[in-house]
Amino acid sequence: MPKFVLIIFLFLLSYNLKAQTWEFGGGIGAAGYMGDLNINDPVKPSGPSFGIFAKRNFDGYLALRLNYSFGIISAADSNSSNPQFRQRNLSFTTTLNEVSVMAEFNFMRYIPSVTNSKYTPYMYLGAAVLTYVPTTIYQGQKYDLRSLQTEGQKKPYPTTAFSIPYGAGLKYNVSGAVTMGVEIGYRNPNTDYLDDVGGYYAFKGHNTLQEQLSDRSGEKTGVYIGSPGTQRGDLNPRDTYFFTQFTISYTFISKKCYFQ
Repeated sequence: MPKFVLIIFLFLLSYNLKAQTWEFGGGIGAAGYMGDLNINDPVKPSGPSFGIFAKRNFDGYLALRLNYSFGIISAADSNSSNPQFRQRNLSFTTTLNEVSVMAEFNFMRYIPSVTNSKYTPYMYLGAAVLTYVPTTIYQGQKYDLRSLQTEGQKKPYPTTAFSIPYGAGLKYNVSGAVTMGVEIGYRNPNTDYLDDVGGYYAFKGHNTLQEQLSDRSGEKTGVYIGSPGTQRGDLNPRDTYFFTQFTISYTFISKKCYFQ
């Protein structure tokens, strides 16, 4: 965890406000991505997601949240409406595991079963560590794309990235200390390889597995479009992923502390 994140986390935990409560919950929904195989649709889901969280609520407006999220993103050029993408014929599936620390701000003072606000919009911002593993299916078998270095990298790219989570949601007090909500949040990790596509073609032939998975354009036609030095991806230095989830949580609350 970056030092500045740890400093913020410790500061907020020690913040001396009377109205401090703990909240625990989880969520389920969808994950999606924008990158070299999806350059236009920022809300297109491509796989499931779920998460769990522990939250320290301070005063009805501010909270600090420790979050774990799991998701699966995928895309295939063969499903694209773009004829150039269909000709390229790349595909991937990536498993995402994210741990994040986020500051959450409620637009209305919200304390389940205590305040008059039964609901509130909210927003969050934080820092996250992500692990990711791009794979693909080729001739009925699953392959780890990173280890094959499909763009001729001197060494495999890292499986860990850092990102800044930001998002918004709406929460509602359904009964007592129980809250339900819906949220969507985006991340821009410091990697362009969530989809294993980042730069240029690197190989001439199609004899080895590495070469075959680097340029899959000729699998049906026998005509390959990739040649060393020509563009393989969109050259954007970062991919983007998002989680959207329905959440449910329980707040451990002592009304007495709010009226001291």
